[in-house]
Amino acid sequence: MSHQSDHFPILGIQAFSEHRSKGCNLLFNELYGERSIDEPHKHDFFIINLFKCGKGSHTIDFVEYQVEDHQIHLVFPDQVHQWVIEKETIGYQLMITRDWFESFLPALRFSASYYKNHPVINLSKDIFPTFLYEFQAIQKELNEENVFWELIQKRSELIGLLVSKSVEGAFKDFEVYHSNPIISKFLNLIDIHFKTERSVSFYAEKLNISANYLNIVCKKSLNTSASSLIQDRILLEAKRLLKVSEMSVKDIVYDLGFYDHASFSKFFKAQTGMTPSQFKE
Repeated sequence: MSHQSDHFPILGIQAFSEHRSKGCNLLFNELYGERSIDEPHKHDFFIINLFKCGKGSHTIDFVEYQVEDHQIHLVFPDQVHQWVIEKETIGYQLMITRDWFESFLPALRFSASYYKNHPVINLSKDIFPTFLYEFQAIQKELNEENVFWELIQKRSELIGLLVSKSVEGAFKDFEVYHSNPIISKFLNLIDIHFKTERSVSFYAEKLNISANYLNIVCKKSLNTSASSLIQDRILLEAKRLLKVSEMSVKDIVYDLGFYDHASFSKFFKAQTGMTPSQFKE
């Protein structure tokens, strides 16, 4: 499988670990006071932010969220984000490499697509101290002379389980995503094939169901059509590429599999009300 070429400013975990060894799979950072990421960019690793006190805004894949006290913010590999955090902020951050993230993912228990729709989770007063304890325990272990990586891995997995416990029932569409596994599988397949496959029948065949049934499930569960979900993913990628890549609009048209510039512009304007060039600016 050839790895898709990429055109974003992508930050690897090494960029954040000047004095760390190459075998470092997790970094811990303290977030105190004002900071901002002015230019949107993406990471090739997973980020969990725990805010004890928070004020500001955090934009993840072009959706803006408020930073508040007692919150978890998740940023997945390849998501585009930027933030402006004000001086009252106290928080902690775990950066987990893509390798570790693959083994950490089952601890989140629910589909990545679900968390991408709900990357900011408000924590109850009861569960917040447990999160804080685990973050600080990881920080303490990382400062030991001989770091016990297996213990850190287990603690990060425990944090993943705490996240899934906090999410359960917190959002109205929780049952929807988990009552029917077809939805998660479909969204996962879109993520893999959206650049080359637009037809609902392609995905239905992969799921061993009819295109009509796939549409019924999407309509019933998410109140949208299967083809709309495919288009949403293409639009997200178009936005990511226009905003944070060095690519020309012409290259983006080609990369996303559009027939020509006119068809891409028509699609983009219908979805956003703007031309690609207007959005890029």
